[in-house]
Amino acid sequence: MPVLKVLIADDHEIVRQGLRSMLEAQRECQVVGEAADGRQAVAMTKELNPDVVILDIGMPTLNGLEATRQILKLRPQTKVLILTMHESDSVIREVLDAGARGYILKTDAGRDLVTAVDSLRRNKTFFTSRVSQMILDGFLKGDPRPQDSGSGAIRLTPRQREIVQLLAEGKSSKEVAVALDLSVKTAETHRANIMRKLDCHSVSEVVRYAIRNNIIEA
Repeated sequence: MPVLKVLIADDHEIVRQGLRSMLEAQRECQVVGEAADGRQAVAMTKELNPDVVILDIGMPTLNGLEATRQILKLRPQTKVLILTMHESDSVIREVLDAGARGYILKTDAGRDLVTAVDSLRRNKTFFTSRVSQMILDGFLKGDPRPQDSGSGAIRLTPRQREIVQLLAEGKSSKEVAVALDLSVKTAETHRANIMRKLDCHSVSEVVRYAIRNNIIEA
């Protein structure tokens, strides 16, 4: 059986070390890299071509949901396993919509991680019990993606969601420009367009929007 290459992305080093230890105890798994945020995870996926990427949702600069979308666009054959502390309906819907093949809780990682990774290796899915039950009950069948809370049918583009996260984390237009390799003028234009689109009149309103829509954690 070929060795499975795994990339771990979590903003807490102790979590990454724990996951690495569990995986490397399995002879068929090789942890090829560790990322501390979503943007680094995307870059390392491009460089290392892992078979499985384990992503925390609540990471800085680029959250796990956006990182999942970018990783699968970049390398569709990669399997993404979401590892999170949260089990809300809205997060579950976003995870499934983003294309992740697995979803487990951090509290269950000791019991479920190896099984989940093995399931993804065999081109199967693995979801924490609550998610599996929701799917079996048809909770998501024909159910449209939830609208952004308090904002009608507004939909942000992937680039706009990235910028919202950076703004909500307190980044200036200059820092946004550096992070996304844009000119400061372009970053300021994006910022103005987003504020107008969301009808936000301050950064604090952008922060509230980002929390309500699972772009950043409270």
